[in-house]
Amino acid sequence: MTLAPETLKEQVNDLGPLLRRAVLSLVAILATIGFGLGVVRYIQASDPYIHTVLSLEGDVSQGEAIFQMNCAVCHGFAATGEVGPTLVRVSDHRTKVSLIKQVISGQPPPMHQFQPDPQAMAELLGYLESL
Repeated sequence: MTLAPETLKEQVNDLGPLLRRAVLSLVAILATIGFGLGVVRYIQASDPYIHTVLSLEGDVSQGEAIFQMNCAVCHGFAATGEVGPTLVRVSDHRTKVSLIKQVISGQPPPMHQFQPDPQAMAELLGYLESL
């Protein structure tokens, strides 16, 4: 059985606070272990910053400039890895939401926490997807 994201959101919001927290925790666990559910992606993207970033078009050349200024020291100027891992074809195994969360959280260390404005993040995301 598949529920539309809007239906699931309404049903989760109708739950009491304790049960709502339990359902959202379960969704987070499912996302962590890799369930490919559209519902999981919808709930993750409900963060206002992430939602805004995903609604914007990113210019690859602007994203490359942002990458060179903020990321290339660790990930290499060609994104092939230095201190940080290679980012070539990163979008083959990471979703847009997980890439955004990685950048803004700075986890795991030694990655630096970095939260550009939504348009700049959309540009960076566009560049990362082009690698």
